[in-house]
Amino acid sequence: MTIQLEGECLDGTRPVAAVEAALRWLAVRKDGRPLRFLRYAIEDPASESAAVLGCLVRPTASMTTAAPEVRALAVWGLILDEVARIGSTAESRRRNTLSAAFRIGERQWKSTLDDRFGQLRDVRGVFGDPPPTTTTPMHKAWRRAVSDKLAPCLATNLAILAVDGEAWRPYVEIARAASSEPRSSGGRTPSGGAQPVFLERLLVAVEMRRRAAHRRLTVRNIVAREDGVGGYMARALTGWTDDLASIPVKAIFGCHVETSPGVQPGDPMIVDLRFPRPLRKGERHEFISLACEEDPDEERYWINVDVDHHGIAPGVVDGEGKVTGGLSISITFDDCVPEACWWYAEQTDYERLVRPPAGDRRLLEIRRGVVEHTFLGPCHPREEYGIAFRWPQS
Repeated sequence: MTIQLEGECLDGTRPVAAVEAALRWLAVRKDGRPLRFLRYAIEDPASESAAVLGCLVRPTASMTTAAPEVRALAVWGLILDEVARIGSTAESRRRNTLSAAFRIGERQWKSTLDDRFGQLRDVRGVFGDPPPTTTTPMHKAWRRAVSDKLAPCLATNLAILAVDGEAWRPYVEIARAASSEPRSSGGRTPSGGAQPVFLERLLVAVEMRRRAAHRRLTVRNIVAREDGVGGYMARALTGWTDDLASIPVKAIFGCHVETSPGVQPGDPMIVDLRFPRPLRKGERHEFISLACEEDPDEERYWINVDVDHHGIAPGVVDGEGKVTGGLSISITFDDCVPEACWWYAEQTDYERLVRPPAGDRRLLEIRRGVVEHTFLGPCHPREEYGIAFRWPQS
């Protein structure tokens, strides 16, 4: 087989320069790990991720029956495998800078590329003793690793894999094996300030008034992750910016409301839904709350769920159509109905507003003024999920 690495490659794969550009783009993302953006690129061909990462994800089309998540895992596994082959020892500068750039391993990597390179000062024996006072050596090693090693090797393998879907399978397993996420909770490691509960079921029912959210009824079935969990902090988010707002929250079942001033002057009141008694670790509890804004005027572009706790279980729907597990969102519109609705998962504000193309599985049908979606996969900590919509042009 002849593999062309200059100009246009076989089966639509791009040259080495495009692969290198895609890798650099992944490395400078501040808001997520590479796997997240690889999946975006596959699920939304019109997104920025797809425009930049197309040369990496298009070859996975040879996996003709694979879901987007599996295709993204395949590319990520290929990257992991190639990074592991660079350098002869664990102290390799190039391998370590690549690991920092792509947030590889269990370490809690910082958000910016330069800050992640700064963390390498703590790795003994890699950049000398004493370590450098700047990150210049790390940036130099990174540039050489990408240009001289990683991009050419990936381009070669992508050209081969583009015509052999079965050859992707080992890389899917590499990516899965590298994941240190606890599968029992279906989630990634929560942040230090996450609320210490896991949601077995979260039902969100929103009633719209024109283009604004009027009422939001929320049913939560939680499992305490530690002893002494006495309540749940509720947040009300409005409009385009998702700014916090002082929207009245009422306790409906299994809780009562306690409020306190915001942390900073001008912040909205903190709403704490207190339980009848503190929960022990592993104990379950159901509670229901209602947020209601009597005169809403903030136009909505989505209904969002921010996972500020330990995650949400995969969706489960019984034979009668009742949601018994996972996240489910329903929205009831009045006579002002969007021209299109779609669900989104783990996307940036910009990406979630991009309307999927016709026939995309994320597009949702509005039936008798109601749109609803149950998320079949787990919802991860520090991510956001919801339903977005596009209003008719006035």
